[in-house]
Amino acid sequence: MRNDPASIAAAVLARVGGPANVTSVAHCMTRLRLDVADPAAVDGEGLRGLPAVLGVVADGNSSLQVVLGPGIVVEVTAAVRIQVDEVTATAVATAPPRAAAVRTPAGEGTAVVRPTAGEPPAGTADQLKERLRQRNATPFKTALRRIAAVFVPLIPALIGCGILAGINGLLVNAGWLPGLTPALAAVASAFMALIAVFVGYNTAKEFGGTPVLGGAVAAVVVYPGVAKVTAFGVHLAPGQGGVLGALAAALLATRVEKWCRGRVPGALDVLLTPTVTVLVSGLVTLYGLMYAAGVVASAIGTAANWLLATTGALAGLVLGGLFLPLVMLGLHQALIPIHTTLIEQQGYTVLLPLLAMAGAGQVGAALAVYVRLRHDVSLRTTIRSALPAGLLGVGEPLIYGVSLPLGRPFVTACAGGAAGGAFIGFFAMLGDKVGATAIGPSGWALFPLLAGNRGPGPAAAVYGGGLLTGYAVGFAATYFFGLPRGSRLATSP
Repeated sequence: MRNDPASIAAAVLARVGGPANVTSVAHCMTRLRLDVADPAAVDGEGLRGLPAVLGVVADGNSSLQVVLGPGIVVEVTAAVRIQVDEVTATAVATAPPRAAAVRTPAGEGTAVVRPTAGEPPAGTADQLKERLRQRNATPFKTALRRIAAVFVPLIPALIGCGILAGINGLLVNAGWLPGLTPALAAVASAFMALIAVFVGYNTAKEFGGTPVLGGAVAAVVVYPGVAKVTAFGVHLAPGQGGVLGALAAALLATRVEKWCRGRVPGALDVLLTPTVTVLVSGLVTLYGLMYAAGVVASAIGTAANWLLATTGALAGLVLGGLFLPLVMLGLHQALIPIHTTLIEQQGYTVLLPLLAMAGAGQVGAALAVYVRLRHDVSLRTTIRSALPAGLLGVGEPLIYGVSLPLGRPFVTACAGGAAGGAFIGFFAMLGDKVGATAIGPSGWALFPLLAGNRGPGPAAAVYGGGLLTGYAVGFAATYFFGLPRGSRLATSP
């Protein structure tokens, strides 16, 4: 089952209450992300016991993250979607008609309708399940989940364009292929120039609006003609506010659209609703949101630079040490808008190299466990299989397969991450900033994306020193303090 996506998908769905209990399906680099109608129907222990599942993160409400690892997660997600769509289509086709009050041009009336995909069928049991789901959904966790749903689908493009930008920078600095570098620059930069449109599209889609209307309003942020518009006494700049402005614009467009849908007569809806949505949201974006989002985005950049310049070592210590718990809980995706804002402003995010040190501490801790527990064949096999992914910055296999089940190695891995982050932060205080031109990869996979205020060479040297520091401290802390004698993994991976 480990290598068969369809079988893995079937096994996962059987333990989350069946395909009918799944209301949405998505994935990031390593995790299958599911929303379920009834959290009580999920068999968490059974899900964690599947051989292909590295870990499960449940936030207490309808959101569930199943850690599968890179590569396989894409295939399993596609298989899950197929099985969920089949069940949904069958349920919709066979559901008996039910009468419901609808708004018609002549006023209130009744019509025969069928439940749509994702809509809970009528009935007392389903109403109780929905009330349970709403009671467990805290605003903070729901907000983080929705932010992730907006930005996670953009990560593959950010990675691809970031790597191409790094390659192009090397070619330009070396003076090689001058006829090709302008084309590479165009290919690498086009997505970032229009990322606001994609953010707007995904935002409207996630919050229940028409995606293309969200994209249309967000496109105002990057339209060159906004340079002729004056707001608060100054001319606007194309791209002002960046992804934060696009996010706010699309949220507003969704609210305006929903307001119109409930008030515009059906015969005029197709004309008036899109027009009013784009007009109202577009004007508010120009004369308010772009300026406000620009102020917030500038504050983020200023705060990041100040933090590293004045408290770099301490900031790196804290960020590097706390990132593994964020990854374990699935909360690290909330940082994507900040990374994206920094990349838009400065060309790279200075936070990602610091956070990547958590993976270095994890690798060092795993190596220490491998050396200390030489008689635990099963655990050493798990480490050998998960270590290549860990070196490339994918930490979940080591987290859920090694350090977290053992307990103390997870803490000592965080200590290694803190040491690596402090190393990079110390050099930032000396004026050597290290950043990443894209988000997603870390570990050794981040080297092609490195940039800095003194060029890619010094940035790579500082980042490499941080990795080595994280490896060494993670190894030493785990070897001497992370494993009491006689330790063995309580459960087989």
